[in-house]
Amino acid sequence: MTVKQLRAFLAVADSLSFAQACLRLHLSQPALSLAIKNLESHLGGPLLVRTTRSVALTPEGALLAPIARRLLADWDSAEELLRQHFTLQLGQVAIAAMPSFAANLLPPTLKVFRDHYPKINVTVHDVINEQVIEMVRDRRVQLGVVIEPENLEGLAFTPFFTDRFVAAVPAASALARRVALSWSELMDEPFIALQRPSTVRKLLESQRGPLRVAFESHQLATVGQMVAAGLGVSVVPSLCAPQMEALGVRCVALEAPHIERRVGLLQLAGQNLATAAQVLADTLCDQSRRVDGDETQ
Repeated sequence: MTVKQLRAFLAVADSLSFAQACLRLHLSQPALSLAIKNLESHLGGPLLVRTTRSVALTPEGALLAPIARRLLADWDSAEELLRQHFTLQLGQVAIAAMPSFAANLLPPTLKVFRDHYPKINVTVHDVINEQVIEMVRDRRVQLGVVIEPENLEGLAFTPFFTDRFVAAVPAASALARRVALSWSELMDEPFIALQRPSTVRKLLESQRGPLRVAFESHQLATVGQMVAAGLGVSVVPSLCAPQMEALGVRCVALEAPHIERRVGLLQLAGQNLATAAQVLADTLCDQSRRVDGDETQ
């Protein structure tokens, strides 16, 4: 059965008139008759009894009529739902982002997206880098924002920018008045780090070797609060410098070796995103690439 055949049959069944059904469907009588004839041929028997004066439903036609109404109602609902999704009048996107991005660059990006597409619901998962990768692999989210993974098997990574690490020191310390700090100067102070298996921790230790850590935390915000309280110093992505400054931490350039990492968009390789997810991905790429490299380093 085709939708066109069901609409033709139901128009006649409701009005019991071929002439009225033709007006309702904007069809010629031969076209309407052919549609119903093809439907009857497909199903194996007559649905309508037509004389020169009247039209009536056969028992099978009476059985089909309520079924046809439900099928067409479901079809129209599905058609409208998909149209709203394709025109971004309705939809939902799930994104996972590492905390440094989620707390700093993601909110203004979502504001731009929301201004253009106010009816799209966005769910944000603010989780560590490793969990972002896992959620993308498991299809729990359509998009992820991460430090570039070492293993991209089955994944596609689109870089936004390169982020350079900076020293985070208490605002009241003598170190806060410096334009730049060396690693040796920093390592003379109690060090506060993210706990393993944090990607940030791995990246630091890959460049500097095992760190002598005085305090550890799972969240960069907690690291910042510890530094602000004068418990020690840390090294953080410059991406989260505004967050650190708001906590009372001073971010200072870190001299050689510079530690950098690429930040970008993660999704499943070869994945065809829903329209809303694709537009959000495009917005993320556009907004993130507007970030001046010097301002994020």
